[in-house]
Amino acid sequence: MSVLVVGSTALDSIKTPKASHPRLLGGSASHAAVAASFFGPVRLVGVVGRDFPKRYLELYRRHGIDLAGLQIRDGQTFHWAGEYEVNMNRRRTLATELGVFETFSPELPAAYRPSPFVLLANIAPALQLHVLDQMRRPRFVAADTMDLWLNIAMKDLLRLLKRIDLLVLNDSEAHQLTQDDNVIHALARLHKLGPKYVIIKKGEHGSILGGPQGRFIAPAYPLSKVVDPTGAGDSFVGGLMGYLASARGSIDANLRRAMVYGSVTASFCCEGFGLKKTDTTTRADIEKRVKELAQLTKF
Repeated sequence: MSVLVVGSTALDSIKTPKASHPRLLGGSASHAAVAASFFGPVRLVGVVGRDFPKRYLELYRRHGIDLAGLQIRDGQTFHWAGEYEVNMNRRRTLATELGVFETFSPELPAAYRPSPFVLLANIAPALQLHVLDQMRRPRFVAADTMDLWLNIAMKDLLRLLKRIDLLVLNDSEAHQLTQDDNVIHALARLHKLGPKYVIIKKGEHGSILGGPQGRFIAPAYPLSKVVDPTGAGDSFVGGLMGYLASARGSIDANLRRAMVYGSVTASFCCEGFGLKKTDTTTRADIEKRVKELAQLTKF
């Protein structure tokens, strides 16, 4: 089954203590769509400007991503610049130039509206709601968010949470939304806001799921070297949704394994700047790491 991915498509300029790379392909939808493409067909909805490099359109196409929903408009593509410290859990934003993304309104082609699996990647909750208003009874809807929307769009976010199946957020965002430092308590409070399933990401320490079948802790794939963590969270949820859409059976039967596939897919993202490493990864590479992670966590 196909996965519909809606989010930001951007150019990222990334600086670390060891290297600097300008205007890489980035954005929440880009990372999530490529990650999901390892498992099946993907439909991408986003917006770029006339300056968007053709080589990045070709990258999408190499991964079999349907671009009928990608708007190309007069103006500049959304550009983000950031710098990481030696401890890559810390970064600061150097520039945010919204360009055509400032007036982005996701409009779904008719063929996209029956998509069974929907990933609302990190964009404003009002835009995520606008997408859902255009859908025809999707089987499973996941949404990502960030601290910005908790600060400026809480009312829209709370409306969204009542209409989705899975909420994905990091531990600091879970604390901000629930005012609870305890991740177990936070999960319970998040479920009460609407989502049947909640995944709280904890970076290099993995993620924790809450759902009807109880809780599950998924480890992160251990890396000896992290080059650039930009997009790792988007790759995680993209890989997760791609696997879910490809697997037979119920969501409950497949979600835990989908988290492991998401974790492994995200590990490749961290090994290169932007999408450089993910672009050259294969499904066989992913399966190899899934087996390694299974052995590392077996007892």
